[in-house]
Amino acid sequence: MSKKGYHHGNLRSALVDATLALIERQGPQGFSLSDAARSVGVTPAAVYRHFAGRDDLIAECARQGFDLFAEEMRRAWNDGRPNPLRAFEAVALAYLDFARDHPGHYMAMFESGISLSLNPDLARAHERALAVFARAAEPLIERLPGDRRPPAAMFAAHVWALSHGIVELFARPGPGSRAPFPPDALLEAGIGIYLRGLGLVPGDPD
Repeated sequence: MSKKGYHHGNLRSALVDATLALIERQGPQGFSLSDAARSVGVTPAAVYRHFAGRDDLIAECARQGFDLFAEEMRRAWNDGRPNPLRAFEAVALAYLDFARDHPGHYMAMFESGISLSLNPDLARAHERALAVFARAAEPLIERLPGDRRPPAAMFAAHVWALSHGIVELFARPGPGSRAPFPPDALLEAGIGIYLRGLGLVPGDPD
């Protein structure tokens, strides 16, 4: 690709797009800064005008991913409609959809080893995404007595962890492997068990 295409300030965006494609094909550890530069037809020196290095470039991919992730979960929540339980389930299922639809972002966010503590912008983007989960949890936990009411952030973290585990184990299987059940069904069942344990939905009849 010609370098002429990057004379109007779009090299930064082009590098992010190229890096996402490389991550999707080769994993976050499977390419160099030179590979990213070569993908858009510039020298590695040109990359340093926009990013401090390879980790900074991947961190920007992850930051954009968390922003996109938060927006997709916010849209799934839909202000708690049609009801808080269905809306919360939609948020959790959006986690699976995001991992399937945006694998480059997902791997940059969760598999690159980029430290949130060393990147404040990335940490804030992560917190914004978790806050969507917590906001969706609030109308549910408000139904519980005060002495049995977990913090919304803890409730959200539990279901975030469940969603993430299902993505890693069953939604992104390796070649030749097969999930024992559809990932969406596993997640919905897991959420149901969790909510029954808290007393938020009735248990099965004896």
